[in-house]
Amino acid sequence: MTALFLRDLKLSVRAGGGALIGILFFLTVVAVIPFGVGPDLKLLSRIGPAIVWIGALLSALLGLDRLFQAERDDGSLDLLVMQETPLVLTVLTKCAAHWTATGLPLVIASPLLGLFMNMNEMAIGATALTLLVGSPAITFIGAVGAAVAVALPRGGLLVSILVLPLTIPVLIFGVSATYAAVEGPQPFLPPFLILMALTLFFAVLGPAAAALALRNTTD
Repeated sequence: MTALFLRDLKLSVRAGGGALIGILFFLTVVAVIPFGVGPDLKLLSRIGPAIVWIGALLSALLGLDRLFQAERDDGSLDLLVMQETPLVLTVLTKCAAHWTATGLPLVIASPLLGLFMNMNEMAIGATALTLLVGSPAITFIGAVGAAVAVALPRGGLLVSILVLPLTIPVLIFGVSATYAAVEGPQPFLPPFLILMALTLFFAVLGPAAAALALRNTTD
């Protein structure tokens, strides 16, 4: 599992510059909002957490189609399915590597991009924390879409279409927790705990469903 994690981590960084492309797209989405909204700093500060979350969500969708594509291209996908290690653990490891290479850089970049939106320290910290907790759920959900579309031509667009509606609850509770921490008087903990529960739920359901889809694909 460790060797697979390191291998996928290297492939995620090298293959098309996935991590760099995600950060650049994240930067582009967040940076153009002030030009469209105008110089209203109070408005930017108010909508900042939602914009950062939306930008991170869209950026996370970019590289999901490559989650199993390398194994499909070189024929090793069949070996992964037939190996003694449970396929669920293999998918979980690949999801962890993918998030480390593409999702974690978005979390690290979010405080800097929060400055573009005139967000205060509390808003920046809350946004980064909710992204750290919630963004893995996007990867686990995306693994299912990537497994379903791995054998289809132009599967990248299909993955985004399949995954985006399922990530809406993660977006809602991530933004709600951030606003609760910044504005109050709503408590921060309930939406944050729900966000954690969503991540844990999809950490179990996502790899299992993706493994089932991969087995059906290779049959």
